[in-house]
Amino acid sequence: MAKLYFRHGAMESAKTMNLLAVAHNYRKQGKRVLLLKPALDDRYGQARIASRSGLEAPADMLVGDDTVFELDAFRDVDCVLVDEAQFMSTGIIDQLRVISLVLDIPVICYGLRTDFRTQAFPGALRLLELADSIEEVKVTCQFCGRKAVYNLRMSDGRAVVEGEQIVLGDIEYAPVCGKHYLERVGAQGLARLGMTLPRGLADADLRGSR
Repeated sequence: MAKLYFRHGAMESAKTMNLLAVAHNYRKQGKRVLLLKPALDDRYGQARIASRSGLEAPADMLVGDDTVFELDAFRDVDCVLVDEAQFMSTGIIDQLRVISLVLDIPVICYGLRTDFRTQAFPGALRLLELADSIEEVKVTCQFCGRKAVYNLRMSDGRAVVEGEQIVLGDIEYAPVCGKHYLERVGAQGLARLGMTLPRGLADADLRGSR
């Protein structure tokens, strides 16, 4: 039975490049692949799936929050690849789960697990609940050699902890490890995020957490 996959990673972990490589390999074997992306993501052109490496391909389907798929559109497909899956609604993820099972098609979703506040995107959370296989696409912290697990939103070199969950465009993000997330956000920033902190925690304690 085909699986629903969630391949997640912090910013700059080459998730989209991985997706495009998988699509290339399927097509090289003469197999049919469907490429899906959220309609709201127009950073590289609404109908394009593009990686920072320069690789790109046209999207076969643009998906909105209220999209209802036609099952026939997925028949005779060998694999479904989903870019920026964290931006998909829970209803879309539910449909992809059903499609993978009913039509026996592997559905591979690539995306972020959490936002700049360390909170799960709704689409990512639903994938964590439903996926048969959850895999991490790894990248190193921008400030050290540890594995990055969080996405730090930056403005003029300073961490930002407030704002809309989804902001596309000229926004600076940094993949960071847990310790550098704490250090850059600071005790006050963590408190503004609503995190429960040990009594007496100060920025000096966070700076010493390397």
